[in-house]
Amino acid sequence: MSKRIHVAVGVILGVNNTILLAKRPQHLHQGGKWEFPGGKVEPGESVEQALSRELKEEVAITVNTTEPFMTISFDYPDKQVLLDIHKVTKFSGSPLGVEGQELQWVSKTELQHYEFPEANQPIIHKLQQETA
Repeated sequence: MSKRIHVAVGVILGVNNTILLAKRPQHLHQGGKWEFPGGKVEPGESVEQALSRELKEEVAITVNTTEPFMTISFDYPDKQVLLDIHKVTKFSGSPLGVEGQELQWVSKTELQHYEFPEANQPIIHKLQQETA
């Protein structure tokens, strides 16, 4: 089995309690599915540093405030991931799909209408429980 990939994930909160989603490019693992933006934690980086860097590179925002949300370890048949999820409660800039990816602001109640990688299901479940 391959080594576990450590990923910093941002649940980016917008106006009216919406959440920013990004569509994964077709050529990537789990391509064509929606995700919470983020990326790999590089050696020597903290999760917060990786999240700030990745969100700047992917969606052109500057992270101002985050709070830990949850951690998920998930094994796909071909890959193992450790997702370190943070809520991004304050940011500056206007989100833009820097890599050409589609972005969408979605309410928590609409999340079930989007197809996500299986590893993201616990995130969606926890977010929807907050509104219950």
